[in-house]
Amino acid sequence: MRDLRILFMGTPDFAVETLKTIIESNYNVVGVITAPDRPAGRGRKLRASAVKEYALSKNLRILQPTNLKDESFIKELNELQANLNIVVAFRMLPKVVWDMPEYGTFNLHASLLPDYRGAAPINWAIINGEKKTGITTFFIDEKIDTGHIIQQKEIKILDNDTAGILHDKLMKVGALLVIETIKAIENETVTTKKQYEEKELKTAYKLHRDNTKINWNNDMHTIYNLIRGLSPYPSAWCILYNKGEEIAIKVYEAEMELQEHNFDIGKIIVEDSVIKVAVIKGYIILNKIQLPGKKAMDTSALLNGYTFYKDAKMG
Repeated sequence: MRDLRILFMGTPDFAVETLKTIIESNYNVVGVITAPDRPAGRGRKLRASAVKEYALSKNLRILQPTNLKDESFIKELNELQANLNIVVAFRMLPKVVWDMPEYGTFNLHASLLPDYRGAAPINWAIINGEKKTGITTFFIDEKIDTGHIIQQKEIKILDNDTAGILHDKLMKVGALLVIETIKAIENETVTTKKQYEEKELKTAYKLHRDNTKINWNNDMHTIYNLIRGLSPYPSAWCILYNKGEEIAIKVYEAEMELQEHNFDIGKIIVEDSVIKVAVIKGYIILNKIQLPGKKAMDTSALLNGYTFYKDAKMG
């Protein structure tokens, strides 16, 4: 059995669950690499990453390099004498880092590779209406998410799963898969398989303002999947036209209602504290939205202080 000295790399909450599980499984974590503290909030005070906060609570050695090729950083890595690197939701590594440990560097990715390589695999699986996704561990190589697969675990995507719900499911499943992968490396029983490239692969493109905007002319399921696939972050958005105003609003929660109607696409109908938007073959019912400068709120509460006029529509 190999004596492992683990170096962990990660930044957000998704990575904390894995680090926590590794620590609670009594593995030797010799260091943690995470993003530098960044300004956040109205006061722009420096805020530590979720991984750093957890690592501090466990008195782990923490490194926060701005340049992963910096000579002083590489020297620190060598001094840690890690023989296995584990990466969860971190940035792309230079070869000098991922090639350093004796037993390699493996990554946890929130999709069934090779599909949904890239920055936002959880979001895109829902946006594209997938019925299943999963988690993959693989050894890192020169490209992004292309290395040899070690293990995978599949899970179902339910019709009402949001990106937030799926994130939490995959976070827990992923932490356990990392432990299975560590055990295989520890016991020298690890096997890998090459990622296939025969078919056209689905990609987890980086999310930006253009691909998160709601197109109300799309079919009902496409709109619904976009909203839940972007909830709670970064959120789907659109333009509200209301009595001469044009404002960008965010949509966090919605439902579908299949029903024939004669309204123009995008028309807003308010009935009994319910806000509906006319779409092809039915309505999208808005349950939670956010107006500029306001907190996200349930639409029933929103209607207590905001008026949708007769000509109101979404665009």
